[in-house]
Amino acid sequence: MINEVLYCERLLYLEWAQGEFEDNVFTVEGRSVHRRADVAGGELPPPRAGAAPGSAEGHAGTTPSPVPGMPPASPMQPAAPEAARRGSARRALRDDDAAEPPPYEARSVWLSSERLGITARIDVVEGDASGRLLPIEYKRGHAPDVPGGAYLPERAQLCAHVLLLREHGYACDEAAIYFAASRRRVPIAIDEALVAATLAAAARAREVTGAACIPPPLVDSPKCNGCSLVGICLPDETNLLRRLAGEDLDAPAEGLLAGVEAVEQGPDELEGPLEVDPWGLAGEASEPSAASEASEVSAASAATAAAKPGEGDAAGEAELRRLHPARDDRLPVYVQEQGARIGLAGERLVVHTRAGGRSEARLSNTSQVALLGNVQISTQAMRALLERGIPLCFMTYGGYYLGRATGLDSRNVELRVAQHRAAADEAFCLSFARGVVVSKIKNARTMLRRNHAAVEPAALSELDQLARKAAEAPSLASLLGLEGTAARAYFGAFPGMLKGPDEVRGAFDLEGRNRRPPRDPVNALLSLAYALLAKELAVTLGTVGLDPLLGFYHQPRFGRPALALDLMEELRPIVADSVVVATINNGVVAPDDFQRHGDAVALRPAGRKKFLMAYERRMDQLVTHPVFGYRISYRRVLEVQARLLARVLLGEVGAYPSFRTR
Repeated sequence: MINEVLYCERLLYLEWAQGEFEDNVFTVEGRSVHRRADVAGGELPPPRAGAAPGSAEGHAGTTPSPVPGMPPASPMQPAAPEAARRGSARRALRDDDAAEPPPYEARSVWLSSERLGITARIDVVEGDASGRLLPIEYKRGHAPDVPGGAYLPERAQLCAHVLLLREHGYACDEAAIYFAASRRRVPIAIDEALVAATLAAAARAREVTGAACIPPPLVDSPKCNGCSLVGICLPDETNLLRRLAGEDLDAPAEGLLAGVEAVEQGPDELEGPLEVDPWGLAGEASEPSAASEASEVSAASAATAAAKPGEGDAAGEAELRRLHPARDDRLPVYVQEQGARIGLAGERLVVHTRAGGRSEARLSNTSQVALLGNVQISTQAMRALLERGIPLCFMTYGGYYLGRATGLDSRNVELRVAQHRAAADEAFCLSFARGVVVSKIKNARTMLRRNHAAVEPAALSELDQLARKAAEAPSLASLLGLEGTAARAYFGAFPGMLKGPDEVRGAFDLEGRNRRPPRDPVNALLSLAYALLAKELAVTLGTVGLDPLLGFYHQPRFGRPALALDLMEELRPIVADSVVVATINNGVVAPDDFQRHGDAVALRPAGRKKFLMAYERRMDQLVTHPVFGYRISYRRVLEVQARLLARVLLGEVGAYPSFRTR
């Protein structure tokens, strides 16, 4: 955290105070570099006699207590191959005219000091028999060509290691960083200025986290490129919304490094903004309609123009950086065959069916597992999912979401407290509910304009008027009434979006929305699509740290994911309804894919499989975010919207930015 507070105080707060963390390619590569150093072992030499605690000369006549996680001391063999490879470091430790000392090496050494208020795990410590030590930190990148051999955050981290070793009675006046990409060890000098900066950083870290207020994000900083928490932090998105609210982002920076021009952290390969679509994913998604493309472009232009009021379309030239991936490489696994069993084989989930079929899914490629109906899963497989933070969702055979099993919940207790506080605030609940209902009505109107063969102008006008009334609704009860009226108008025109031969349209005719149970094929598809979207948002909200059961528009009810239903309102037409219309119009599902039980209509297993695949294709499709102007998948949209809601609850952003297409 000493490293983090010098690099970015917001990053420190997210990791330490709110317990957030996310992997990316750099953190995974860093763990690979540390795979040997993280295995505790070896020993330290006896401390050098003749110095007081905390000095560079060691502590007189004392022997340090065993380091937690390390085995009892036993002399290492001088001729060990690992010792031979570290001859240069040994020579740095010994006196010029002294004989080569017996080698000492310890890995993953955990030390702490109450006097300093610092605790740390040191990757590798090398030492000689006289008690002089050299702490070594492993880093994944290249050695930078800067004064001091490394940037200040890294040098301060090594200085903290040196101070801890001195506290335990050892002589230590130098440290080193091994840069794996350069395959080079860089010495780090420990002077009084660095010691003062390190102690000040430790004090600042305690001050920042004790303030219980997250620091503001960096403004257009290259440090954000490559940060694994950028999708949680959302620096550019938060700053844009703050700027739209009239806040001054050009105010002088506060914090430990304010005004220190000499410190510019960040490896060279992480500088500069990412490309709009650096992975070339945009062309892989399903091609949207011409109307869809035009609406997305107009939405992006309007959003970027809004970023700088008064500049018109010229503002659209300044595109917001997309610092996080457009879509997740991992995919959900759905198991719907009744009686199927899920087991674990190494790093793979193995699904066995009653008929003897076998399917596999790699854990590293799995984002969540959804079980529909009577599907069994072994304890070993469930534990593997929980350990890796992969949610396990339980749904009925018909697709209704029941709940989820997940690993340790987010430790961000501040966010939960803020959510409960906001849920008790009637003014906030009404304001939030107005926004999502208005967006839902406007998105429903957009769906009709895009897909209806000849929509009645009166229907569009009615939806437009209802959206304006919803924006000024005096209470949640009146808002529910307006939403219901809009739904009747929308679903009254819904059949006009279905195309194809007359016999197909006749099979998929509907008279308004009905459910529990759905009484026609279209409503059966709508109910399943809404259940899948509610499941998706419940999982996303839990990952973000919000309670899916505590909503602001939908009131809490036993077992109902009220907050997930809140956030899905604006996404129902453009995600769920869009999938239903596309699967019918493109012949993905046919009339014989449904079965009737009394008044209820449901999909057969084969039809449900085809619909699930169509739904996942929609969730993976890239769309231009109407506020930020970059292209991300609909599944990523859910996460961005959930994290923006968290920023609203924590007071960083004034109002929830709704997701509206044009």
